[in-house]
Amino acid sequence: MSRVLIALGGNAMTSADGRARPEDQIAAITRAAERIADVVATGAEVVITHGNGPQVGNLLVKNELAAAVVPPVPLDWCGAQTQGTIGFMLLSAVERSLAARGLSRPVAALVTRTRVDPDDPHFTKPSKPIGRYLPEAEARVMIEHGQVWQDRGEKGWRRVVASPEPLEILDARSAVALIERGFVVVAAGGGGIPVIRGEDGIVRGVEAVIDKDLSAALLGRAIGARVLIIATDVTGATLNFGTDRAEPLGAVTVTRLRHLASEGHFASGSMGPKVDAACRFVEAGGERAVITSLDLIADGVTGRTGTVVTAGGAGKPSPVTGR
Repeated sequence: MSRVLIALGGNAMTSADGRARPEDQIAAITRAAERIADVVATGAEVVITHGNGPQVGNLLVKNELAAAVVPPVPLDWCGAQTQGTIGFMLLSAVERSLAARGLSRPVAALVTRTRVDPDDPHFTKPSKPIGRYLPEAEARVMIEHGQVWQDRGEKGWRRVVASPEPLEILDARSAVALIERGFVVVAAGGGGIPVIRGEDGIVRGVEAVIDKDLSAALLGRAIGARVLIIATDVTGATLNFGTDRAEPLGAVTVTRLRHLASEGHFASGSMGPKVDAACRFVEAGGERAVITSLDLIADGVTGRTGTVVTAGGAGKPSPVTGR
């Protein structure tokens, strides 16, 4: 039985125009659950991880609006809250989709922590922008609560935080125990709740965000997944994106993909982390990683569509194939 990790991008959690109202999230997750059920129906052991950017963004707005009344909650709390909320929605939606197919598989959502290094240089120079832009006066209120904000010119001030390298999925053993008992598991949402382990051995949350794609690669290795599916809003990665020389990227080796990335083909804020995560997963022993659209993830599991990354082969990019 193949063990598959499906990493849902932010587009799977919101409406097509990016809105994250409760009804938008429920509708989007219901759609995602249908595609996930397609994979479960093949007999695969399925683990789901997901983004949480829009949901954390909503919590940050609430923090800002209420900052003069109640203290803002830290980012590790925001991560835990969104893991719980999205996990609940996914759990319910996947159960319904499986039942509609006559499948009886239990589903569990696991609150998951990701360990980072307290000496990671990103903590010294936080640079990951999160949340909305604010006028200076409103940003100053948040700065008084210990947050780091930067003046971004005409747009206003924006908060920046550390985005350290994920080192360990602390709750991976719990996820494996559930998988082995037949559960479809939701884990490490939003990259995992960022924590450090102190010299006393105690784990503590920290103010940071973890790249969800890099965390997915780490989770895949920790749970022994053979296939990593990075579900996004495009059919696959593209060379020379945005030019008249744009070329879809199909089957490719890690070596070739690393070379293409070094040439600057993949934007750091969008496709870049997905490409890096796919390479890391395969380099760590995964059979293949696939970047493809949510609607094609069942075909992606078998390597029939998307950007399919493997360790071997000639390494020459081939066109993306459809269903």
